[in-house]
Amino acid sequence: MPVVKTREYRQLAAPLTAQAAGKRIDSECYVEGYATTFNDPYVLYEFEDGTKYYEVIDRNALDGADMSDVIMQYDHQGRVFARNSNKTLQLIPDHKGLLIAADLSKTDLARGLYQDIEAGMINKMSWAFTVEEERYDKATRTRTILKIKKVYDVSAVSIPANDDTSIAARNFATGRREAEQLEQLERRKIALRIKANL
Repeated sequence: MPVVKTREYRQLAAPLTAQAAGKRIDSECYVEGYATTFNDPYVLYEFEDGTKYYEVIDRNALDGADMSDVIMQYDHQGRVFARNSNKTLQLIPDHKGLLIAADLSKTDLARGLYQDIEAGMINKMSWAFTVEEERYDKATRTRTILKIKKVYDVSAVSIPANDDTSIAARNFATGRREAEQLEQLERRKIALRIKANL
């Protein structure tokens, strides 16, 4: 699946691991991990000058989200290795975040992905989603995602992550930075007008 620019993609450093025996899905090729964590701020984007923008997923952001046909892919594209509509993928929002559990035993290619995860070659996760409601704190440069509209996929991802997977993060941070710079410029103009009138 090509990266869709209206969707947001996030890579998470939490490990995706292969398990010896399925805890939530009965499978010889069982994997689990967190696609995201809740109430845990992370750097969304950092500019070359060191300016950082943060993001946090609210604990209740997935309440009512459309998770009706989520797929598991590799780097958000190509083959589908598991999907929740055929019960090879489970999405479980818990106290920590969005836990995924997947059965990768159904096809040769899925078993190959399981072997890569088991060998530690692939150990990171990402997810694709659209935002319905958010809040921004200008003082801390923190975006809080309050409500997710739809979850599209969870993906096992390589390191480094494909730059395209952070396109929405760059766009958000760049847009906020430009707005803040314009506000500062307007304040300076007003201050100069006041000084000129004195």
